[in-house]
Formats: sequence, structure tokens, C-alpha cells
Amino acid sequence: MTTQHIRIDIPRAALAGRAIATQGTSDEALITRIAAGDRLAVRVLFARHHVRVYRFVLRLVRDQTLAEDLIGEVFLDVWRQAASFKARAAVSTWLLAIARFKALSLLRRRGEESLDEETARAIEDTADDPEIAIQKKQRSEILRKCWSKLSPEQRDIIDLVYYQEKAIAEVADITGVPQNTVKTRMFYARKRLSELLKAAGMDQS
Repeated sequence: MTTQHIRIDIPRAALAGRAIATQGTSDEALITRIAAGDRLAVRVLFARHHVRVYRFVLRLVRDQTLAEDLIGEVFLDVWRQAASFKARAAVSTWLLAIARFKALSLLRRRGEESLDEETARAIEDTADDPEIAIQKKQRSEILRKCWSKLSPEQRDIIDLVYYQEKAIAEVADITGVPQNTVKTRMFYARKRLSELLKAAGMDQS
């Protein structure tokens, strides 16, 4: 299931004009429009958030095809559930909560844990010389191995806080656990990761 299921029959020129007019609309306003049946608003919301949500899901399921299918399901759920959205949380938080639930449900059905193989991979910089590129690759490999030794809950928290840049309250909303539990998990996750990196001879500074 992909976003191809969300289609609108509007002439291309008119669609382009409406898309431009909608781009500056807030996420919350887009959700309101989606709840009213505005399919273009789904496309605008998708364009705005699909990369972040896709990367988040991919780190959980470790399969590009599965991640792409899940993204389609996430935004289909947005289309179906927009009227039930509660503005107490940011739309991006709501999207990640939906994505997390679907990804973990899939992993449970497949009897797998959410092992992240790509989270620690360094972003390639075309300006890097070969020596720096090799150093980055080596560091990312060490970090990936250390990351894989964390518990699923610890990886989840670090991903949301450091990669998705979510506040504690938002992480609590996404994971469905109290804020104090989020803080505790983050403390122990950072402590454990620091120990693993130190044992691997990698300085975090």
C-alpha cells in the first residue's frame, strides 16, 4: 500500500496552483483540511514529512520495501483519522507515533526485534577527502555495532531524542510511557552507549 492510493482528479495546472498556495499552511491547518476531505492537503503533508518518517521507519524495520509500504499506510491512516487528531501534540509527533506503532506491530508479527543497522551511518560529505571519508566510515561502523548492543527500548529513545529531535514530552506521547520513564531510559541508554564506545576505543567528543 502506497500513497498512490490517495489520488485526486484535478487538472495539473490547477493542482500546481493549489499546491503552491497550500505550502505555507501549518501542519495543523492541513490536518483540518484533510479531515474535511481535501486530498491535496494529504499530498502537501506527505511532501513535508515523508522523508523524516521514512528514515524513522527504515531504522526500525531495516527493509526499504517494507518501509515504503509502511509510509503509505501511515499517510492512509492520516487520511482516515484526521478528524480524531488532538492538537495537544505536534502533527510530526502524531505521524511518528503512527509510524512507530505500525513498524513495531509488523516486527512483532514477523517475530523480529527492531534492530537498527543504518542509524549510525555517517552522512556522506562530497567535500571529504579520502582519509576523512575512511575515518567517518570506521567511526560509523563502530557506532553501529555499539548501537546494536542496546536494548530495543534504548535504541528507540535515542532515535527519537537525537535523530528526530523530539522533546521528552513528545517522546512520551509517541511511545506511550510517562515522561519520567523516558528520562530514565534515555539516561541508561546514554550511559550504556558511552560504555560501549569507550570499550571500543572510540572517543565521543
